[in-house]
Amino acid sequence: MKVVPLGDKIVIKRLEAESRTAGGIVLPDSAKEKPQQGRVLSVGDGRQTGDGKRVACQVSEGDRVIFSTWAGTEIKVAGEDVLILKEEDILAIMD
Repeated sequence: MKVVPLGDKIVIKRLEAESRTAGGIVLPDSAKEKPQQGRVLSVGDGRQTGDGKRVACQVSEGDRVIFSTWAGTEIKVAGEDVLILKEEDILAIMD
């Protein structure tokens, strides 16, 4: 199943949380923080300006992005957790 976002919404799959610290300590699931990075799965057709024109999104499918901590809405699609958020909640695209 594919989720097709509307307007300036974007569907993101969070990257996996780190299971070890930089010093090599294994973290239990309860101590792991949700990562603020993810891969863009799907992009809407852009936001609409006041005069009715569409402005395309700056991100595209496959981009690795960093987003705000409390951004978006988490949903389950075909057993996978995905995040739907506005384009303005994306802070950066990573190379």
